[in-house]
Amino acid sequence: MLGVSRIGGFMASTSRSRRTKRGSKRAQPKKRAANSAAGRARKSAAKIAAPGVVETALATFAHEVRTPLTGILAISDLLATSDLGERERRWADTIKAGAEHLASLATLFVDAARSGRSGFAVREEFFDLRAFARSVGDSLAGRAMAKGLQSGIEISEKLPAFVIGDPVRLRAALENLIDNATKFTEQGGVALEVKPISGPGDKIGVAFAVSDSGIGLTLKEIKRLFRPFSQANVNIAARFGGAGLGLSSVKQLARAMGGDIVVAPRRGGGTTFILTVSLRRAEVSNSASSSLAEVSSDRLRALRVLGVEDNPFGRVVLNAVLTELGHQAEFVGGGEVAPERLAQGDFDAVLMDMVLPGISGIEAIRRIRALPSPLGRIAIIGVSGRGEDEAASRAAGADAFLVKPVSPRALATALLEATRHAAAAT
Repeated sequence: MLGVSRIGGFMASTSRSRRTKRGSKRAQPKKRAANSAAGRARKSAAKIAAPGVVETALATFAHEVRTPLTGILAISDLLATSDLGERERRWADTIKAGAEHLASLATLFVDAARSGRSGFAVREEFFDLRAFARSVGDSLAGRAMAKGLQSGIEISEKLPAFVIGDPVRLRAALENLIDNATKFTEQGGVALEVKPISGPGDKIGVAFAVSDSGIGLTLKEIKRLFRPFSQANVNIAARFGGAGLGLSSVKQLARAMGGDIVVAPRRGGGTTFILTVSLRRAEVSNSASSSLAEVSSDRLRALRVLGVEDNPFGRVVLNAVLTELGHQAEFVGGGEVAPERLAQGDFDAVLMDMVLPGISGIEAIRRIRALPSPLGRIAIIGVSGRGEDEAASRAAGADAFLVKPVSPRALATALLEATRHAAAAT
């Protein structure tokens, strides 16, 4: 009986197990369908979120990398004005050229991430076009010298002095062309020509021609040049490197600035890239002209500046530049303490980094503006590696704004603009 009972129990158990398995098998298609639906939902959400995540990550990268780049560029600028020998000056020029190229890459990659969504946010900024062209020429000459190449710079005397446009992205586009010209040229030289051309409506057209005596391009290769992540020749790409992203972004930048880019084989070998943009002529009053002259001759009165910067390297560099400009600087590492420190000291201006631990630079500016006058009307300059921070910075109360990397001249100009704007508001 015991044996039968055990067998019966086993058979009953087996029967229940079989029913459970059959029920489980019937449930499996539903579970697979649910899992499949959940998987599709996750993938769909990932597709939606991914562009924003990539864009945010690249924007953060751009800001962080531009802080040390500001230091490299600023110190190389200061070295260039010091008493250097010819060999040391070449070294300083090479350092500066490399830093400018890295800064342009940061701009191009962030813009490439955005181009599929909101497009390029072109800035409208007052700048000295002639000084800009000379600076681009210096970059080309520095890279050519570092590689043992000849260089030629021709800037038209008819070029307008002051214009409204986006010097940051224009510089990024030109640095990419200069990098390609020097990279693909083993012997001979590279050249830059800048001249005005007719523009649409009341705008000024400007053409930047970058030429080289390098390996040249066939018509078939030229057709492939402006495709994202595409190289004109895979064998050449394996030899010289590069992601193939630059020229695609350069073309989009040029079109966003009302121009375009064309390429043609150069007579005698090599290639010429012609980048065109449309800029607005800036109306410069007599007072503005005298202000620019004042910056150029370094006659801005000595200021006491409070810098809000958490990066130790950034502090050292800004302090060096401000000291060289004849100013005195003090630094704090967070936006929370800035209003309190202002109340304790006698400061003339604030340099406010936008990305800080704790409260943001935007919030710190708002808190300073909430202080009673005259503290609440102190000159404030917003500083960021992201150009899109400018609107929020000015809306919060900044008098001027700088995009990293920051040159000594740009800082001097911003200090003058901010102090005069603050003085006019009191």
